[in-house]
Order: sequence, then C-alpha cells, then structure tokens
Amino acid sequence: MSTAEKIKSEDKFVSVDGLKLRYIEEGSGPSVLFLHGASLGSSADVFLRNLGPFAKAGFRAVSFDLPGFGLSDIPAKQSVAQQRSSIPKFIDAAGLGKTALIAHSRSGGFAVQLALEDPGRYSHVIILGTGSLLPPQTQEQVGRYEAVQARVDKEMAQKEPTMEDARKLLQADTFNHALISEEDVAIRHSRMIGRNFIAHQDRQNHDAPAGGAAQAKPLWQRLTELKVPLLMIFGREDRAHAGERAELLKRMHPEINLHIVNGCKHMVHWDAFEDLMRLGVPFLKS
Repeated sequence: MSTAEKIKSEDKFVSVDGLKLRYIEEGSGPSVLFLHGASLGSSADVFLRNLGPFAKAGFRAVSFDLPGFGLSDIPAKQSVAQQRSSIPKFIDAAGLGKTALIAHSRSGGFAVQLALEDPGRYSHVIILGTGSLLPPQTQEQVGRYEAVQARVDKEMAQKEPTMEDARKLLQADTFNHALISEEDVAIRHSRMIGRNFIAHQDRQNHDAPAGGAAQAKPLWQRLTELKVPLLMIFGREDRAHAGERAELLKRMHPEINLHIVNGCKHMVHWDAFEDLMRLGVPFLKS
C-alpha cells in the first residue's frame, strides 16, 4: 500500500492513571486494538496502513501510543508492568468493550499475558513477529544478531538519531524496502527524538522483560493454555532466526494457528500486509 493510500487519522486522547494517551482510529463495529512494539520510535503510526483496510472490513480499528511512546505522556517512572497494565485501562477509557488484540513485537507478550489473566475481556489475539513467544535460540543460533543489535542500541543510546538513522532502522526491520516512504521515515524520526529519545534512554536503563518477573513457565510454553482464539504470523527472514524457531513451534504444537511468510522481516504488518488481511479478517469474524 502506498503512502497516498494510508489513512489520515485525527489524533484523539484519553486519560489513564493521570496520563494523556494518544490514539488513532478508523471505522465502526467490533473493536480491534493494534499494539506497537518497543523499539525507539515505535508508536501507533506504524499501523497507519492497516487501520483503514480493517475498518473497511467492518471493524473499529484502533491503535494507541503506549505510555512513554509517540505523543502519549511519559510516566515519571517508566516500567514494563505499567505499559502492560495501560492496555486494559485504555480499552475502558476509549470505550472499546470486548476487544481483539493485534500485537506486534514485544507487545505480543503483553497480549498473551493479558488474555491468560482475563480471557473474557478479549475476543481474539493475533501475534505479529513476537520472538519471545517462540522457543529460545539454540547455542548455535545465538550470536550474530545479538552483536549487531547491541551495537545499534549502544549507538542510539549515545546520540539523538538522525533522519538517516530512522531510515536504516526501518530498512533493518522491513524486507521490501520499497514499502518505506519518505513520510514513513519522517514520522518515525519525529517519534525518535526530543522527549521520546530521553524516554527511550530511561527505558534502556530500567526495562525488565515483557513478561515481568521471572515465571516458572515461559509464555511461549503457555500458548496452548489460552482460552482466546490465537493466530500467529512470523516473517521467514525476521531477526534472531525467528523463521526456524517458528517452524519448531509448529512441529511441537501443530494445533497452534501459526503462519510463516516468505519475504517478510520484523515489520510483519508491512511486509505481509496481504497475508494479515487474508488470514486476519476471517479469523476475527469467526
């Protein structure tokens, strides 16, 4: 989908725990809440090309900036637990009712944990590229990606990113670079600088894993406990050997509705836009 075809949504705001949280939405019908990841510059805007098509399919499609991201307020003390708990609170504040969750990257862990804790609140869960919900990497797999990512994280923690840094970050996470418009780069850069850069630095110093405190059983081993319908989509070329690990999960649990898309990296909702529509819409209507 070209930039011209993306929706132009008006920013809206609700108050949650004294914080002003920004969201965008399109359409009417059953609620579908898109949840962005945790990398520098992540925001509701990464779903601009997705909200309109889901709205046309008959849904109220919503995406919001988690606390400390995008145009939402930044808590005095940021934490993963606060980000996770903001999701059901936002759902209530925005009047979404029973909601489907479409969660990208780290937010996939949030979605699964929330659905395990309170399945009655959520109609469906769709996971996009959440590596923590896959079997861990083997000793042979660990190394190359982590070294590259550690260098990127270190560089971005040292100085405020440039427009070219924003472009490189999007290119690293997207298989088809032709999908990345100048508008995409400009929006991402605007969400990476100023107060958002300072908030990111703070999170780098204090963040814990998305699942919170250490658990006896990792979330990826609890997927079959979910009482909410689950759909998982991963990119074959995603980082940290996600394609191989997703194949392993499919062999371990063939009952899980899991799909691996060729020519797709971490931005599953961009690279695999058509697959998300083809698989996701009938899934959400089932």
